[in-house]
Amino acid sequence: MGKVYTGASTSIDGYVSGPDFSGFDKLFAWYEAGDVALTVPSGSMTFHLTPESAAYFTSLVQSTGALVVGRKLYDFTNGWNGQHPLGVHTVVLTHRPLEDNEHFTFVSGGIEEAVAVAQKHAGDKVVGLNSGEIARQAIDAGLVDEIWLDLVPVILGGGTPFFAPGKGYELEGPVSVVESKSVTHLRYKVKYENTTS
Repeated sequence: MGKVYTGASTSIDGYVSGPDFSGFDKLFAWYEAGDVALTVPSGSMTFHLTPESAAYFTSLVQSTGALVVGRKLYDFTNGWNGQHPLGVHTVVLTHRPLEDNEHFTFVSGGIEEAVAVAQKHAGDKVVGLNSGEIARQAIDAGLVDEIWLDLVPVILGGGTPFFAPGKGYELEGPVSVVESKSVTHLRYKVKYENTTS
């Protein structure tokens, strides 16, 4: 089985969206900061990235075999109109499951079940988890190997934090740093043996 990571575009002050789900134009400006056209595997959108971000994003897409998301994100995106943009199987953790289909599996048994189902779909590739409560549950369960941050030079001042509140963790690294226009791509390993309250 491949690694499990959680990642997101985040502000300097740690938010993945601003108050009342604002700030996405700032958090995702790096997707249009360059001249390298890159179409996502589902074909649903094309970005214009810098060469550095294009190489980073291509590597992320090629290494990811499945995703785990929460029902809130699934509903907010209208189920990505039938398929996640990365074109991989997506497991939705929810208390209100829908009927499974070729692109989505709905589980209600907890984060451990969701990650296990995603790992079966991913094979040797990595499993990506969305931020927020899903990330917090997975880290608390000892399931996350790495945290991938797209750190954007903006301060949102409030909103939805990358991680839901809970105990703290020490990270190792960065194991990778990619500097680009309007974003710095960072990867860290999670150190479970040294937790703090």
